Amino acid sequence: MLRFNAIRTGYLLGISLILAAIIYFFASNWGGLDRTVKIVLAAALIVLFYGLSFVFARIRAVPGQQAFLSNMFLVAGCIAFGVSVALLGQIYNSHADSYGLFFIWSVPALLLSWITRYNPFYMLSYVLIHLGLWFYFYPTMQSPSYSELESLSIAGVFALINLVLFLLTFLHRIHSAPLQYMSFTVFHIAMLAMTNSFAFDGYGLVMNIPYIAVIALGFYIFIKVRLNKTLLTLNALALSAFAVFKFIELAEAYYSSLFFVFGLIFVALLLTGNVWFFRYLNRLGKTPPETGEIFNGENGDIAKTDVETTVPEERGSEWISKTVSRVIKVVGVLIGSISLIGLIMISTNVNHTEYVLLVVSLLLMILMIVIPESKLDSVIRYTLLTISYITGLAAILWSDQSLLSVLFLIVSIAGWFRSKGKRQLFFAYTFVNLNLATILFQQYQEWDGWNWTYKFIIFSLFIVNAVLYGVSYFISKTELKEHLRNSSLFFSLLFLFWATFFEDVVPHSYMFINIFYFVIVTGMVFAFARLKQKSEAIMSVVFWFIFIGFKYYDLLWTLLYKSFTLALLGIIALGITWWADRRMAHSGKAAFDADHRSFSFMRLSPLLIAIVIVLQLGIIGYQTARSETLLATGASIKLKLAPVDPRSLLQGDYVALNYDISTPPSKTPLQEEEGSRGKVKVVLTPDSQGVYVADRLYQDGEKLASHEVILNGQWYGSRILYGIENYFIPEGTGRTVEQNAHFAHIRVSRNGDALLERLAES
Repeated sequence: MLRFNAIRTGYLLGISLILAAIIYFFASNWGGLDRTVKIVLAAALIVLFYGLSFVFARIRAVPGQQAFLSNMFLVAGCIAFGVSVALLGQIYNSHADSYGLFFIWSVPALLLSWITRYNPFYMLSYVLIHLGLWFYFYPTMQSPSYSELESLSIAGVFALINLVLFLLTFLHRIHSAPLQYMSFTVFHIAMLAMTNSFAFDGYGLVMNIPYIAVIALGFYIFIKVRLNKTLLTLNALALSAFAVFKFIELAEAYYSSLFFVFGLIFVALLLTGNVWFFRYLNRLGKTPPETGEIFNGENGDIAKTDVETTVPEERGSEWISKTVSRVIKVVGVLIGSISLIGLIMISTNVNHTEYVLLVVSLLLMILMIVIPESKLDSVIRYTLLTISYITGLAAILWSDQSLLSVLFLIVSIAGWFRSKGKRQLFFAYTFVNLNLATILFQQYQEWDGWNWTYKFIIFSLFIVNAVLYGVSYFISKTELKEHLRNSSLFFSLLFLFWATFFEDVVPHSYMFINIFYFVIVTGMVFAFARLKQKSEAIMSVVFWFIFIGFKYYDLLWTLLYKSFTLALLGIIALGITWWADRRMAHSGKAAFDADHRSFSFMRLSPLLIAIVIVLQLGIIGYQTARSETLLATGASIKLKLAPVDPRSLLQGDYVALNYDISTPPSKTPLQEEEGSRGKVKVVLTPDSQGVYVADRLYQDGEKLASHEVILNGQWYGSRILYGIENYFIPEGTGRTVEQNAHFAHIRVSRNGDALLERLAES
């Protein structure tokens, strides 16, 4: 099964790389292709991926994987449709990241979700609908001004949609665990946002009541009605987030020493509740071995078993429980540190509060170091030790005394020796590096300016960690040896990678450092792999890919080059995977799934899927024909503009245009309707230079003069938007366009629809 899943992963990686290559290619807006070729290519890609899905549904070229590949190409076809819609927007200069793009894309995704009941389509539809809603309320490159009630209503829309989706999945009307967890999480995020008293001064306090009721109802349902440990854990995380958020609000309103005392008590309760909750969670769903019964959290049945066990689905939630528990601990540590610092700052009446803070942190750290492990719970120990690290670091930065920093460094090193477990040791080692950086900064902060000091600190930390890594080979085999080796290697590579971004310290030093890094890390990859040092090999490979990714992008990559590279990597990945798959098949090791997931949806529902494909091609054809007709028959007018240069999510670089007619002069009748958010028709008339300017609002039934045109727009705050505010350009040409383009040539139809044709200097 491991090899079987590895083969699937290889195929999925190859398809993903090719899709990414297509997106990058279209986003590059390569001038070598004209409009017609791009449109034909977009339609051909849709047909290609759906065709591959059909082919793999009918042939057995990849035994055991043809159904999986058929379904993946079906998903790829739906993604290719969205890319094609984005490409049409790029060709005809419609809004960048328009909400319409995502809503149109979501239509076939929703239809395919209904036909196939396939999780990738569920999640794709979910993401597209949410992106469409987000860009509808908050368009790109615009700053909408909503009232508190309007903003609250927008958050309520997201909350309501996700609540409905969650109930549909929870009640098994839709069978999708990823959709269930995603909708549940986003629902709580939206509800938490609605309780924000900073943003909703008049409503946030009131919204606390329904949200508390929602959290309480969640605990009741997921424990008493239908046991679900994953949802119960996420519900507990929501409660923790709510408590922390309210603590921050109260801290801002009631800043005092008594409040910070309550803050420390809150942290103690939060961490105690964390420990208690997860112990309780571990007991849920379990029965003693002698009874041989277990509560089934999915359907409420009692199943028989001869050993103590847990619900299989709930065992998969263990990593979520651990993640949530760690998040709660981190939050507790941060709040505890803030409370301790705030309490000391307010309560002490001495001139140098930083020294009191340092003494408290050192005493707390020393206590955690010397108290035997059997006398203190590990969670309490490491929480207090972490709080002492944070407060101590704040104190030495505040005091700016090297001697005190050295003292804190010595105690920190002692804390590292006393730590147990990978995470605690790595965390302590991180603070040792931060302490060293602080000492170096205090010693050399006046050394030829901050730029030189900063580079000197990074190089010094690299050398220190590299030396420690070498020293680790001469330490006798202990638990600390492995942790010292891994931690020092990680920080050596991190600081050396950091140094590869420095400009020339001496002539050609930038190139030398980059070559040095590449050679060293490449050598490490092969050396560690040969020596079978797994953790070091993985770490080196990760840093190698990070370096290649960053430097290839910075130095060589354009979107076009990225496209070719990703396409090549995708083809190689598919080729290697197919070769490995064939070898497994010939050796008799190929695995076959017998459940419903092994069936190709293209084979099960070919007619319905064909209808969806025709619908997609029809949308592409309709949009193309409509735009081409407007370009061919619309009146050509010229407008004055002022561009800027951002980048679209899918469509590449563009200039965002601000027309003179977008902010009409105060003397025009347009100003009277400025507060409105509705649609508007603007009458344009040419000036003495042939540039069209806003003259008045169009009234229904009004007759226009021969030289006048109407343009459909919509009020947006104090501006009018016409749907022609974006002009897509080849990558890297934005600066030139921004400097040279002063006018836009527009095609306008008789009913007021417009297309941006080109930009020009005059």
